[in-house]
Amino acid sequence: MKKTLWIITCCLIAQLASAQAPKWAEKAKKAVFSIVTYDKENNIKGTGNGFYIDAQGTALSDYSLFEGAERAVIINADGKQVEVNRILGANSMYDVVKFNTAIEKKQMTLTLAPQPAKVGETVYLLPYSTQKATALQTGKVTAVDSIGSQSFYYTLEMKTGEKTISCPIMNINGQVLGMIQKNASDDSMESYALGASYGASLSISALSMNDGALNNIGIKKALPDTEDQALVYLYMSAEQLDKDSYLNILNEFLAQYPNSMEGYVRRANYYMGSEDAAQYAQADADLKKALDVASVKEDAYYQVAKSIYGYVLSLNDKEPYQEWTMDKALELIRTAIQTNEQPLHVQLEGDILFAQGKYADAYASYEKFNQSTMASAASYYSAAKAKQLTEGSDINEVLALMDKAIEQLSKPYFGEAAPYFYERAELRAQAGKYREAVLDYNTFFDAVSGDVTALFYFQREQAEMQCRMYQQALNDINKAVEMEPEDVDFWVEKGSVHLRVNQLDEAVEVFKKALTMNDKYAAAYRMLGYCQALQNNNKEACANFAKAKELGDEVVEQLIEKYCK
Repeated sequence: MKKTLWIITCCLIAQLASAQAPKWAEKAKKAVFSIVTYDKENNIKGTGNGFYIDAQGTALSDYSLFEGAERAVIINADGKQVEVNRILGANSMYDVVKFNTAIEKKQMTLTLAPQPAKVGETVYLLPYSTQKATALQTGKVTAVDSIGSQSFYYTLEMKTGEKTISCPIMNINGQVLGMIQKNASDDSMESYALGASYGASLSISALSMNDGALNNIGIKKALPDTEDQALVYLYMSAEQLDKDSYLNILNEFLAQYPNSMEGYVRRANYYMGSEDAAQYAQADADLKKALDVASVKEDAYYQVAKSIYGYVLSLNDKEPYQEWTMDKALELIRTAIQTNEQPLHVQLEGDILFAQGKYADAYASYEKFNQSTMASAASYYSAAKAKQLTEGSDINEVLALMDKAIEQLSKPYFGEAAPYFYERAELRAQAGKYREAVLDYNTFFDAVSGDVTALFYFQREQAEMQCRMYQQALNDINKAVEMEPEDVDFWVEKGSVHLRVNQLDEAVEVFKKALTMNDKYAAAYRMLGYCQALQNNNKEACANFAKAKELGDEVVEQLIEKYCK
């Protein structure tokens, strides 16, 4: 009898032991915390749960709790409040956010399970608790779905509610499998958990600046984990953030990557855009620091020279800060060339020399750059402009360089090709190659899909007149007048076209129209008089010649001699 009672007692003890929490639960609960999020007015937005997944203070919670939040604090199992520092990743579809906080040396963290749970396996829900006793809820895994590389979604036979959202689901070994998600109904006996490995895999990338889920959280975001990705993130930030926010990211970047030459140059460029002398001093210190930390010195010399060059161009003849001059930029880029010459160094040398008005030297640099594999339409264009401005240059040599520039362009021609054809059209007109100029004007017109100004029609008309394309010229000047009917010069030019093709009546009407717009236009009186003389109306012609002479026209005297003596 005693033996039977002893066996029953042992069995009861064994049953009670199996109902108790696993040994790891007491320590593991220290990794679970409560979260309070706040809006822009610092009002409480919501409360929820989360848990640490590593010793660096990385944690997971539900995204919906953080959406729209400007700040957040966690309250750990000891009742201590800690600010959320940075958002490390977010996914609104799976309702998960990854973030970090400051962490104490002895802070408990959960270990991610190396393998997913299996169907039928018992799991444990570890709630947030500040109490000594840890009451665990158990359940069974009824389905395991894969949602990506080593990421899983669990269906559980377990009843959960609002207070358990984002609490961890553990395996028998005390390793975290996932986090409870919001249930459709508090009465449902079925629950769902997102695999913790999915949340742990979230990250900030170079393209995260355009991530809607992240942008809907006002809390600061972490930078990408690699310097190259972080630099791209910086570039995108400069385009989208206000100045103060961008400066904060620059400072954070340099705190994370203190030996980044590019980081110091970018912050220097930020300060150089200010008109505050104190910020100029900071920029100068950053430029010097960039030269100091650079592992590839010629890159640093190039970047600093480029920054100073850009700064001086923006001055518009104002006095530069200390030694930030074109001479200094030239000294730096030539140091880069002496250290390890690269095509981009030579191109920048040409740009600096061009800005200094040393066009022949600039042309020599551009010509050298164009011998490299990096030659482009833009670099041949630069060489053409330098050659054009060099004293004694031959316009045909300039045109040959523009031909080279256009050879680099790909067909069909679109907007980016348009300036090259416009420039060559102008040069061809100057060289007396009017028919070729008209062809370039036509290509320009097509490249910009006909989106041109009245001045364009006027310029093309000038070339068309020179090569006797009279109908095209008349069409173009009519279009110019239609677009800008208040421009008297266009009316006078229209009249001259009618005169050239012997449409005298039309010419007379147009010149009279021009003189109603400006009765001091000497050339209009002269050309009106000439039309009238051709119509044998010498009296009115001579009166208009006299008016042109009175207004200072220097050509009309010959017409007076011919028709009025």
